[in-house]
Amino acid sequence: MTNFDQNALFRAACAAREHAYAPYSGFRVGAALLCADGRIFTGCNVENAAYPLCTCAERTALCAAVAQGARQFAAIAIAGGRDEDCAQPCMPCGGCRQNLAEFCGPDFPVILSDGIHTLGQLLPGVFRLRQD
Repeated sequence: MTNFDQNALFRAACAAREHAYAPYSGFRVGAALLCADGRIFTGCNVENAAYPLCTCAERTALCAAVAQGARQFAAIAIAGGRDEDCAQPCMPCGGCRQNLAEFCGPDFPVILSDGIHTLGQLLPGVFRLRQD
């Protein structure tokens, strides 16, 4: 699947953001991961008083998709911030970039409020244990 409605995917990320649990930082993030078969999995960040135990929205969506058997992905949209709208660009953290790179190539689209970026642009030095 190469054609998709990037605005609809971004709106799904904004909607997922509403479920975020962010009582410590106030920084709520939502993600919508589009599978190659058209399914969309959403996720939100879940904070914890022990900060290393926090879970990012992108990884929540990715883990939900993988748990349902998905392994091929077409795009992800990410919306986050402290304000009420989804206008602030919210880049995925390094860990989420690496997690996405486990399943997605450098041309994988990452949709933010400021446009589309590729995973290769966001993670130029991807770590790989094996060559595909």
